[in-house]
Amino acid sequence: MNLTWSSGVSSATPFAPATDKALPKTRRRFHVESLKRRAKAGSAGLVKEPKKELSRILRTEAAIRGVQNKAKSNSHKQLWPKALLEALDDAIKRRRWQSALEANTIFVLDAIFALLRKQCWYEPRCQTYAKLLMMLGKCRQPEEASHLFEIMYSEGLKPTVDVYTALVSAYGHSGLLDQALSTVEDMKSVVDCEPDIYTYSILVSCCAKFRRFDLIEHVLAEMSFLGIQCNSVTYNSIIDGYGKAGMFEQMDNTLNDMIENGNCHPDVFTLNSFVGALGKDGQIDKMEKWYDEFQLMGIKPDLTTFNLMIKSYGKAGMYKKMKTVMDFMERRFFTPTIVTYNTVIEVFGKAGEIEKMDQHFLKMKHLGVKPNSITYCSLVSAYSKVGRIDKVESIMRHVDNSDVVLDTPFFNCIISAYGQAGDLKKMSEFFMAMRERKCEPDSITFACMIQAYNTQGMTEAAQKLENMMISSKNNLGMFRFVQLVL
Repeated sequence: MNLTWSSGVSSATPFAPATDKALPKTRRRFHVESLKRRAKAGSAGLVKEPKKELSRILRTEAAIRGVQNKAKSNSHKQLWPKALLEALDDAIKRRRWQSALEANTIFVLDAIFALLRKQCWYEPRCQTYAKLLMMLGKCRQPEEASHLFEIMYSEGLKPTVDVYTALVSAYGHSGLLDQALSTVEDMKSVVDCEPDIYTYSILVSCCAKFRRFDLIEHVLAEMSFLGIQCNSVTYNSIIDGYGKAGMFEQMDNTLNDMIENGNCHPDVFTLNSFVGALGKDGQIDKMEKWYDEFQLMGIKPDLTTFNLMIKSYGKAGMYKKMKTVMDFMERRFFTPTIVTYNTVIEVFGKAGEIEKMDQHFLKMKHLGVKPNSITYCSLVSAYSKVGRIDKVESIMRHVDNSDVVLDTPFFNCIISAYGQAGDLKKMSEFFMAMRERKCEPDSITFACMIQAYNTQGMTEAAQKLENMMISSKNNLGMFRFVQLVL
């Protein structure tokens, strides 16, 4: 019997056991075979394969191909359990869902999970499926999660509260709130699977994320009817949602409800929601007022609090206060992280304070804080803004001598910089480099290039690229087009 985990939405309901008829014989990806799982007589025992070797599947393309070959082979059924399970857990923690190695997308988890199921010692467990479902939710793969739920049923497993909650998370994180609510209703009809506070907290968090505050009222009323009291996570999710939506009065009211509840108390996450929301809105006085209020409640700030305050002061141009926060961090032994330095570099870069930006970049390297793609993106944007294209080239030398993982936003910055400088040849080279680095161009990439063509009077090329962007589903054609133009 062949089972498949597909990217398509299954026509079968995910809440009932899957049958052979419910699942197509072939699907585009995530092929998983159902095998007999008993060791052969006279087996030489489990083959120990160190975790170090298995963990390479998460870091190099060649190793990913290697583990995929093992998953297809029938000669790798006795790998060391601890190493393989730890590799799967590491993959989930890293959340590395996709790795585009060829024209078709190849999934890291596909290989690990398929290899796991081939092992003679493998027994399906709800805990494993719950972890996979939660990871798929965070990576916004609800269709994959739905089909995995079907596969779990085909393994003969009865879903637990954790499994259902993970499925709620998978739907909710993708904005499929109706499906998430429907899943909660299905839980109520299954013995020993009634939704708990953790289920409802995730549901509330997803509603807040997508600003469906009308649904939050419905969920809270249902919780009250079932006798389930809100905890700090539930209140913090609502407060954070109101803050990001700029609904400050509702945010204050929710904090009052939280305090009056008596069973839970504000914490540093509550503090950070207030500091972040008010600072982002430019309400510096209120931000400072609430910072002091939380201090009086006995709630101490953490590194995230200081990073948020640095960003808020920087955005408001209050550089002295920004420096005061950094000095305070140093006195209290809060070690600045890459987030801290990226924030400072971005602030000074946007303000055109190139010298100060360079000072902090050198300082972070001197202290051993490793720059990442966001750091280099801020530097490139700042240099481009003041017309220092020569400095952009020096940044690329830094990148070439590092092991930093480049992404689409970084290439967008580089392409924009050379496009604005009128160097279309360099712009084309970096566009082609995106393909080599497996970075997919997006609408920002093409907008930057179209603007560069128009600026240089290449209106026909700009129009042709725009038409291709709209009509073509295959970016390879666009790569070839840019090669022809330049």
